Amino acid sequence: MKPKHAPHTDPTPMPARAKLEREARQEHEMELLVGYLLLSGVLLSILLVVTGMAWEYVKTGSLHLNYLIAGMNFFQFLVGDLRAILTPSLIGPRAFVNLAIAALLFTPYIRVVSSMVFFAAAEKNWKYTAFTAFVGVVLTYSLFLR
Repeated sequence: MKPKHAPHTDPTPMPARAKLEREARQEHEMELLVGYLLLSGVLLSILLVVTGMAWEYVKTGSLHLNYLIAGMNFFQFLVGDLRAILTPSLIGPRAFVNLAIAALLFTPYIRVVSSMVFFAAAEKNWKYTAFTAFVGVVLTYSLFLR
């Protein structure tokens, strides 16, 4: 008598299947990490904007911040904000909103760096590492532009 259902056999050898499963798990973990990095950056930015705007409203009764950031690159902008936060007399609503902008701009940079480390360390995929490094260089260069 013949069994109703023959057991399904996978033609992939056991060590190769284990390697494929490990690679799939690593890719999934990287996708989760990137997702959490992006989500954390956006949530931090939202928290800082809400804090700054609430402080501005309590302080002045208005939600209007009056300032100009033209003519600054990202690093000048960030150094000015850090200086404002470290000087108690300069800290205010504007510093929080500026830090929110900086966090939002810096989030993709962190994503590129984490991807580059993943491609180099976990996957040892030098082609993707080089492409991601190129994106990182272009992104870094763009942050220095005015």
